[in-house]
Amino acid sequence: MTDVEIPQGQQRLINGKQRVFYDGYWIKAYEVPADTLLAKKRLIEALTRRLFNHVEYGLNVPGTRLAEARRAFLDETNQAKKRIKGGMLAGALFNRATDIFTKLVELQACGVEIQPDNALMRQCGEHLQESLALGQMVLHRSGEEGIDELWGEPFKAFAFPIEEFYRSRYVKIALTMRAIDSIGDALKSTIAVLPPFASLQPVVDEFIAAAKSKSETLRTDPDVFEVWSSFVVASETLCEFQPTAAGADAALCAQFSELLRASAVLVSSMARARVPMPKSTRAFLDRCESFRLSVKVKRENTPRPGALTSPARSP
Repeated sequence: MTDVEIPQGQQRLINGKQRVFYDGYWIKAYEVPADTLLAKKRLIEALTRRLFNHVEYGLNVPGTRLAEARRAFLDETNQAKKRIKGGMLAGALFNRATDIFTKLVELQACGVEIQPDNALMRQCGEHLQESLALGQMVLHRSGEEGIDELWGEPFKAFAFPIEEFYRSRYVKIALTMRAIDSIGDALKSTIAVLPPFASLQPVVDEFIAAAKSKSETLRTDPDVFEVWSSFVVASETLCEFQPTAAGADAALCAQFSELLRASAVLVSSMARARVPMPKSTRAFLDRCESFRLSVKVKRENTPRPGALTSPARSP
């Protein structure tokens, strides 16, 4: 059976690990917890920590300061500052929703039955929806683009069955892996026109494989120690590579070394957040294409050793 014929969500044991198939990738699968308020609370708390770990600094405003954050946002007239304050308001809404969920779970643990139409449940959903809308203003910590998928995940975990939430995460991971592969392909295409870096090909392959492994591995997974250390070492090896060919063009080599460092930062951002970053990926692919073109132009304009050049004309 080819990948084209494999249905989405198909599970299979591969090399002793349970994996699930989405969009051309066999992704490490995890057991779906029971769909309870307690499970949702834990999931939303984990998603909240993950969100604030990847977005701009200063947005983790306590839910107790929601009224202050809203007033600061509404009163601001400077558009640049309003964007930041909008992110701070989103963070306060996010945390208030988590606070409400926590109390609801505590009440349920005391034997109080919590119905889906409970007023606090509705308020929790409203806070998450508003934070999602405001989260579109927020940039990734790199400052290159937003990753509003992270703002939407807690609402998905709140509003939909946990099994459906897990399914949506696998789709995002598959898209992330595809973006990581595209960066690896761009690097290898660039290496092909730059002989001093020829021996870097297997290093790129190892780095891309390690990044995809990181993107599918949860922090709570026992394998995370091996997965994270392998990824960090692969990234360092990529960035520290030095061409050894004699007579290599120093300027071109320096430019490509900078591209390698940029690829490591971008791939790390995606692998850690487990979401694709299409704007940044497209910009990086364009940089690689532009660099390959500059190498080609420079070669065409560089006389070959021993080649005859036309004598200068007399004025």
